[in-house]
Amino acid sequence: MSNLTLWSRPAWDVDRFVTDFFGPTFSEGWLKTLPAATKAFHPAAETVRDGDDALVRLELPGVDVDNDVTVEVDHGHLVVRGERRDEHAEDTDGRRLREVRYGSFRRSFRLPEHVTGDAISASYDAGVLTIRVAGAYTEAEAERIAITK
Repeated sequence: MSNLTLWSRPAWDVDRFVTDFFGPTFSEGWLKTLPAATKAFHPAAETVRDGDDALVRLELPGVDVDNDVTVEVDHGHLVVRGERRDEHAEDTDGRRLREVRYGSFRRSFRLPEHVTGDAISASYDAGVLTIRVAGAYTEAEAERIAITK
């Protein structure tokens, strides 16, 4: 049986844990020392079956999908990459509560061997990027090999 496999997982939310445990004053100074990867933006994703097709949905509110998101097939993987830009980075008076993540992201999903780029379409509505992989759950047809004598 063919299916899509989620290849990447979101990182553990370290800064939220530290803020909840130690309080915002401690965490503001502590978070500045963390590498960018622990603070990166990882859009939530889900894959669901729709007949013989697979739907991949990514939550991307506030992302300019026309300019900042690409969807491609690369070596048997469906790869979605992009960036959520912080439009308000300069608008600060020293006080800020930030629960929204910004930055680059990359999500990868392993495709069944028989799926090509022609079977994939994408649409964006109400902050959700939906990618349809046509025929993801159909079995690849067996190819009969002639026996020569």
